Amino acid sequence: MYAKLSDTESAEKVFNEMPSRDTISWNSMINCYTQNGFLLKALKMFKEMYSQGLVAKPELVASCISTCVKSRNWRLGRGIHALFFLNERMEYSTFVATALVNFYWRFGDPDMAFRVFDTILEKNEVSWTAMISGSIENREYARAFDCIRAMQIENIKPNRVTLVSILPACAELHRRKEIHGYAVRHGYDSDALFSSALLHMYCECGGELQIARVIFNRCVEKEVVMWSSMIAGYSQSKDKAREAIKLFNEMQTHGTLPNSATILALISACTRMLSLPDGYGVHCYSMKSGLCTDLFVQNALINMYSKCGSLKDGERVFNEMSTRDCVSWSALISAYGLYGRAEEALKLFHGMQESGIKGDGVTYLAVLLTCNHGGLVDEGRMVFERAMKDVNVCLSREHYACYIDLLGRAGKLEDAYDVVCKMGEKRSPRIWTCLASAFRLYGRLDLAESAADILVGIEPENAANYTMLSMVYAESGNWRGVEEVRRYIKERKLNKNRSFSKI
Repeated sequence: MYAKLSDTESAEKVFNEMPSRDTISWNSMINCYTQNGFLLKALKMFKEMYSQGLVAKPELVASCISTCVKSRNWRLGRGIHALFFLNERMEYSTFVATALVNFYWRFGDPDMAFRVFDTILEKNEVSWTAMISGSIENREYARAFDCIRAMQIENIKPNRVTLVSILPACAELHRRKEIHGYAVRHGYDSDALFSSALLHMYCECGGELQIARVIFNRCVEKEVVMWSSMIAGYSQSKDKAREAIKLFNEMQTHGTLPNSATILALISACTRMLSLPDGYGVHCYSMKSGLCTDLFVQNALINMYSKCGSLKDGERVFNEMSTRDCVSWSALISAYGLYGRAEEALKLFHGMQESGIKGDGVTYLAVLLTCNHGGLVDEGRMVFERAMKDVNVCLSREHYACYIDLLGRAGKLEDAYDVVCKMGEKRSPRIWTCLASAFRLYGRLDLAESAADILVGIEPENAANYTMLSMVYAESGNWRGVEEVRRYIKERKLNKNRSFSKI
């Protein structure tokens, strides 16, 4: 009773005053701790119960194994597993084995998870679902599909939870319609939870919005999650972004109240369309509904205003924020860089560090891009060196490419080349393009030719690389080389992607 009322203190008092305690007493107290979030106390009491010579029921053992997952107690979880080999009184059931399968998947030991799973004599939907979910969490999508096939071979029918669990693998392996067809044949398409998850999968894939809309229209009771998923699906494409606004208006007519996820999808649609009036409308609605205080919404508004041409509104949102995270600072730093206000971006970056918020890879990339656009070589060098020393930041190829481009544009060719040499395996085609362009810009045509040759070797099907090599040959007076490159492009039928400017 006290456990259901979340009155842990009263439950403890009753338990401590008991003259004698049996297995049920201990089970009840441990479950009370678990249900009310006292995970460490629950595990401590489980140890005490075992030391008293009492044997826990399989349901309690499984619950304690799940508690080990929640409390990240790897050692105790393995210890509980070992008890089944040391104590013959411990009942090893399918329930316990399934909990152990989930435990080992969560702690990144798939081999042990499979070994435990193979010991289950009577596998059921829950144990198979645990294997499928674990495979997907570890991005082993093909293995997840193998599990659901093996499950059916053993005449075990997947339930709704199983089908929802396999959806990420279907999206990744482009087998969406296969699982959709199975759901229709077995009557799961009328299930609201499964339909919502299926709709989300199709919306995330981008090119399947028509099927997603059919699923959406067939649902009789549409909850806010379904509306938000459909709106988010439309907001991913500039051509369909207007449909997101229309669907939101329909949602209001339907009487469904939006949540922060809905507002985020609408802000994304406004950003895609570069529509400031629609952005103002969404912002005003979020203020009226009280959703504008959400940190994620505020960060999205800063990004939207900067890309829609209203930096002042983005600054106003930033200044009115009661709490700011790394994304908030990074969004405004990127906005300053976009508008060519490099000095203000650097000032904001320093202010971010003074406030005690640590920058991530996105933050450092935004600052480097700002320095690149503003030609601030010394400042860019300082930021790059600081990023290299920061143990919390993992520099990507984009960071290196931006820094190399900054050095190359400023004529620091030797420094740029030294950075490339120190990169090792991180060298990407973009990095060699930046280096070749810098060598060509400052007349080091021999080095530019070498870099362009490397580019052609890395991406032999990219016509832009041959164009770069042809221009280097032309500037160095090697017209024979120019003709050979052009003839090779024609023979391979390589086409350079055209760029368009719409004003």
